Amino acid sequence: MLSYGTLKVFGGSSHPQFVEDLCGNLGIPPGKRQIVEFSNQNIMVRIQENVRGDDVYVVQTMAPPVNQHIIEALIMIDALKHASANRITAVLPYFPYARSDKKDQPRISIAARLMADLFTTAGASRVLAMNLHCAQIQGFLRIPSDQLIGGPVITQHLRHSDLSNAVLVASDIGEVKDVTHYANRLNLPIAIIDKRRFGNDEKPKARSIIGDVAGKDAILLDDEIASGATMIEAIDFLIKNGVRSVRCGAVHGVLTKDATARLSATPATEIVVCDTIPVPPEKRTEKLKVLTVAPIFSEAIRRIHVGKSISELFE
Repeated sequence: MLSYGTLKVFGGSSHPQFVEDLCGNLGIPPGKRQIVEFSNQNIMVRIQENVRGDDVYVVQTMAPPVNQHIIEALIMIDALKHASANRITAVLPYFPYARSDKKDQPRISIAARLMADLFTTAGASRVLAMNLHCAQIQGFLRIPSDQLIGGPVITQHLRHSDLSNAVLVASDIGEVKDVTHYANRLNLPIAIIDKRRFGNDEKPKARSIIGDVAGKDAILLDDEIASGATMIEAIDFLIKNGVRSVRCGAVHGVLTKDATARLSATPATEIVVCDTIPVPPEKRTEKLKVLTVAPIFSEAIRRIHVGKSISELFE
């Protein structure tokens, strides 16, 4: 087995409960650190215990305020590097700027590639994330990386309901590959919504549907729900096309502004997300179900620490 020193986990300020749950599963306390924001908005991170020669994991998801949490994570990694940690893994349940993965407009930054460069420069030895928006983000990283999949957690939740009349629906063409993973695990048919997006206003339009949904119980899936506009448009479109019921889900529940309230006002009977991003009490409704992926991250960290396979988690 590989040996990189003592396993330690340090959490940023973006998702404290997730860090507590993750460390609880590992049977270790969170690492001691101090984060100070000065009056000029500069951030200082001080590591309050010895990490020399240790195998360290920095957990920081990209919840609002996103840009502050990015800088906080980078400074923490840099502090650990200069404190002589042996190996530093950036644990990023929701990778920053993941949707800025290509140059699809003139004179814009491929910001996901920039984020990959920043974490490498700060001193990360590897990255552990969940459901990257697209596969090429791993290619942006010049250090080893592992992508965890939240699908099995959502699949296990869906198995507790009657799926005899269900059809899985991809919210757009780009989600077909991810939805296929669900379909293979649940042995269900797939339908695809042809969605078109114009500009940067987060107001997509559903144009047509490929597959049979009339009279079916539709399960609408995406990798993330941000403003909810895609899901709301798709739910209305499925209702117009004669589905019997609709449920929707995504791994990353970004849920900006009043997304939860707007989704809860639709005919959807359930909204399922994972806890890669914290969902505060004011955003929770009776229809919203938040599933934890902390055990998957805990097991992945344990396996990375001892040099075991990550892919075996999903076989």
